[in-house]
Amino acid sequence: MKESDGLLILNAIPGLGSVRIRKLLEHYGSAEKVLSLESGDLPAGFIPNDVVENIIHFPKEEFLEKECNFLKKKEICVVSFKEEDYPKSLLEISDFPIVLYVKGNAKKLNSLNFAIVGSRQASLYGTTMARQFAQRLSELGWTIVSGMARGIDTYAHEGALSTGSATIAVLGCGLNYIYPPENEELLKRIAHNGAVISEFPMDVAPVAHNFPRRNRMISGLSSGVLIVEAALKSGALITADCALEQGREVFALPGKIDNPCSQGVHNLIKQGAKLVTCVEDILEELKVPIQGYLKRETGLGKQEVEPKPISLNLPEDEQQIYSYVNDRPIHMDELSERCGVMISSVGSLLFRLELKKLVKQLPGKMFVRI
Repeated sequence: MKESDGLLILNAIPGLGSVRIRKLLEHYGSAEKVLSLESGDLPAGFIPNDVVENIIHFPKEEFLEKECNFLKKKEICVVSFKEEDYPKSLLEISDFPIVLYVKGNAKKLNSLNFAIVGSRQASLYGTTMARQFAQRLSELGWTIVSGMARGIDTYAHEGALSTGSATIAVLGCGLNYIYPPENEELLKRIAHNGAVISEFPMDVAPVAHNFPRRNRMISGLSSGVLIVEAALKSGALITADCALEQGREVFALPGKIDNPCSQGVHNLIKQGAKLVTCVEDILEELKVPIQGYLKRETGLGKQEVEPKPISLNLPEDEQQIYSYVNDRPIHMDELSERCGVMISSVGSLLFRLELKKLVKQLPGKMFVRI
């Protein structure tokens, strides 16, 4: 049996976490020897008796055959902790995964990584900020890591992808599942530009107790973690706790005091998390070299003055309006003033852009790009 196959099997045996597997490997020298254990082979108290029974009775060949078929069908590779492509940052944490299932480019796992996570029930403000921070950090050479969940995670990935940069999604289930199901297309785009990864065997469902394990991987892969909106019992706070235990920096974006999804973030700030209002706050704290640093202001608290460049083949009047609409909501009157176009004409042009699914109208005659 190949060592890589043995590690796949050990990773799937109930009761064998990564710490116990490493303990067994250190004692016996190889996965094959561990899998050949019989009752009474282990010293008393080395690992629980029920776990030894799980090792002995696990359907090893049946599992391996099924798993390899999944890997081939889904075009997924497996990277063990002994291989060069395994992320060096994960090796720094005490309970690093023994194997990683990777859909996409495994080499991206060793990039300069930064995590952005937050609430699934995110506000427009939260999703806008998650996307913008991801965009700016991606432009500076960072690879954005998140959990591909609804809300903040999704917009963090979208922000990175909008710049043509890589992003990494860490799942709390096997890669035979797409969770949440509406992110199927997003998963494909992430795999094309970066990587979708999991430590769970292919057919493990997205059940609640898997997600804390997923969260410690998100922080473990990253130099720091930005929390964008989190209620008092949000899973994002578990990621923040993991980051602190792993010696990673924790950053928090303040929100509205009457928004329940701000309460967890504000508590983090009270407890010493770095309050963030712009990208520079993150860069100053991390003090790491940034690839491709652009000599321009990157503050997120400032409104764009110049129109954004456009690559769409739009009529000139539509291009002018569209160039002033971005991820930050802008009022119809402000568009009229900045473009020097009558309000009636602005309304007509915005309607045409809505029909082309390029902008979206929000309550109060506010508009954002789609």
